[in-house]
Amino acid sequence: MQDLQKALSATYYDEANDFYAEIQTVPDTTETFDTEGQNFRPVPSMENLSFATWGDDNKRPYAIRDLIAGDEVTAQNKLTNILTCYGAGLKFIDTTTAQPTTDENLKRWAMSNALPKYFLDQITSMKYFYFSVCVFILSNDGTRINRIIHKDAASCRFQKADTVGRIRKVFFADWENSPRKVETVTLLNEIDPLGDLERRLGRTPRADGRKGEPTKERKFAMVVRFPTVTNPYYPTPYYLSIFRGGSYDEKRLISVGKRAKLRNSSSLKFLIEVSREYWKNLLAAENITDPVKQLERINREKENMKNFALGIKNSGKVWVSGFYVSPDGKEQHDVKITVVDTGKEGGDWADETTAATNTLCYADNVHPSLVGAVPGKSSMNNSGSDKRELFTMKQALETAFHDILLLPLQVVCYFNGWQNIEPSVPFIQLTTLDKHRDAKAVTT
Repeated sequence: MQDLQKALSATYYDEANDFYAEIQTVPDTTETFDTEGQNFRPVPSMENLSFATWGDDNKRPYAIRDLIAGDEVTAQNKLTNILTCYGAGLKFIDTTTAQPTTDENLKRWAMSNALPKYFLDQITSMKYFYFSVCVFILSNDGTRINRIIHKDAASCRFQKADTVGRIRKVFFADWENSPRKVETVTLLNEIDPLGDLERRLGRTPRADGRKGEPTKERKFAMVVRFPTVTNPYYPTPYYLSIFRGGSYDEKRLISVGKRAKLRNSSSLKFLIEVSREYWKNLLAAENITDPVKQLERINREKENMKNFALGIKNSGKVWVSGFYVSPDGKEQHDVKITVVDTGKEGGDWADETTAATNTLCYADNVHPSLVGAVPGKSSMNNSGSDKRELFTMKQALETAFHDILLLPLQVVCYFNGWQNIEPSVPFIQLTTLDKHRDAKAVTT
């Protein structure tokens, strides 16, 4: 199967005519995140429980992760958003003095829970998937929250909601591979997690007025979500538009062409883009199911493409290939042959690269000046004052994320009885040189 995957991309050289042709199979990401509805599956080893799949194959977060890591712009944008959201770091403020708390019990608790790492982990899940999950570990007597533990969002799956729309449990496992062990944790009410926790432990009466028998559970999960539309289980991040709209594909195709030119000693003459659906349809039409024969047929078809593209004797010939127009008005081709302009050795697609990079940064709400110059010879560069203002505005836009990310820590403070203490994330305010310092922290 690996040989079959490798066969989908190749470089051919016509020694007689000194031409290179590059055949690349580029996945169509506009279809990667399409869904026909929510699917449910039994939880492994717990057939009486069902969970909502994340994507049709239950592996959508890993597809998102790999696509983001596959491009330097999208990867750096995510890092920028994470660091900006972290600001000056997590602080606990005494509301009576507006200064960092001096409560030794809280400071000791923060150290034992490695809160800087916890907070960065929560931000990472939020920026990638627009929700984050943590687990509270209570003391044996149920009077304190001793531990707060981050859970990777990609490893979380939610139980199928009950008849009133309430999700009761969350399941943690290695869903990327075949999960051998699934951890099940009770999920606190998303609207009132503190009240739900106190009612379960018998601190406050239930809605019907009865106090009820305190639970013996000492582990509970809490989820916070950034509001999005459609999916009630797993949010759809706004930046996924770069995949649905094709901007990511455009940037990737430019990189493929430039890399091929740099790798080969001679100039790249043709770039042949082949959809994966083309290979699937070809093999299905000829009813080829054997992996070895599939590989042979794909190699033979690529040889046909090479013979068609290379050589003067093929001048004037026509390649007929199907295409369709997507709902956004873009043409989607099975096979597309592009003649590469060999007149420019170092600046191929410079303008296109700049445009594609700006689009990816725009979708992630990151100004290119915050992460470095946009690739290309004509890149603009803002002044220091403009960059300071951009940095300030970028941090101000993180307020909504701070408000929801700090909710679990607010639950901890109230439950543990740390009165007049609120978690906070101060901004970093860059200053001018005449202030004789580079930056200062500004509380929100």
